[in-house]
Amino acid sequence: MATEFSLSERHASRAILSIAGSDPSGGAGIQADLKTFTAIGVYGGAAITCLTAQNSLGVSSCLPIAPEFVKKQIELVLTDLPVSHIKTGMLGTDEIAGAMAEALHDFSGEIICDPVLTASDGHELFRTNKSNTGLEALLNTATILTPNLPELATLANRNLETPQDAVEAATALLARHPKLRAIVLTGGHIREQAGEVEDFLILRHTSGPEILTAKHARIATKNTHGTGCTFASAFAAYHLLHGNDQDAFFKAVAFMDTVLRQSAGLALGTGKGPLAHHLFRGKI
Repeated sequence: MATEFSLSERHASRAILSIAGSDPSGGAGIQADLKTFTAIGVYGGAAITCLTAQNSLGVSSCLPIAPEFVKKQIELVLTDLPVSHIKTGMLGTDEIAGAMAEALHDFSGEIICDPVLTASDGHELFRTNKSNTGLEALLNTATILTPNLPELATLANRNLETPQDAVEAATALLARHPKLRAIVLTGGHIREQAGEVEDFLILRHTSGPEILTAKHARIATKNTHGTGCTFASAFAAYHLLHGNDQDAFFKAVAFMDTVLRQSAGLALGTGKGPLAHHLFRGKI
């Protein structure tokens, strides 16, 4: 009798490597990434770029790891595990970003870059310099970018007030970084008083960008710590399982909706509470 395998089981010999900062409260960063991978059903490794002292009330301080040590973590994982997808998060410094770009220069799989530049409490998570050559080099390795509106505004160096402004900025970034195939813009910061959230998938095409949107109700909850990390990780995990940008986008949106709803009644932390990855029971 033939054995039937689930989609996750058929991809069990592939892995995602998250390269990001550590959150000791477990809500964001490496911890959120690994929880997301596990909830969706893919194997995840982790290379740490920065240690942080933080909780649900915010980030107190950051301790960047030596760039060469970050690079060594990445190289050792890539020479051993069957990594097909990489998800990047908090970089910490331009030097770390440059070391990551060097380690990923010959990587032939998917690189999903979540440009974590500032914490939701306003704490700077990326130390810029005059040229930001490391960040530019890392962005030149990425195949997918998953910014929110403030991150997109910083990368595009322009003010963004409307969805049209955001789409134009994303289109400019696609032109600036030829390897980028798509930009996923999460819409939580767009029209924040509206009862509906609109996320965007902007795909590169020779005739001009193709834009897909996902509209969904804004969920009233204080438990939003780590939503950006979780969304990018969910996109990476679903892309590993399905190999398709559109499927990964819509499934990541549905995953976030489910986890946000399941987290709404959670009472962990006295600030912006974490997401309840451990309660995810859905099949998306």
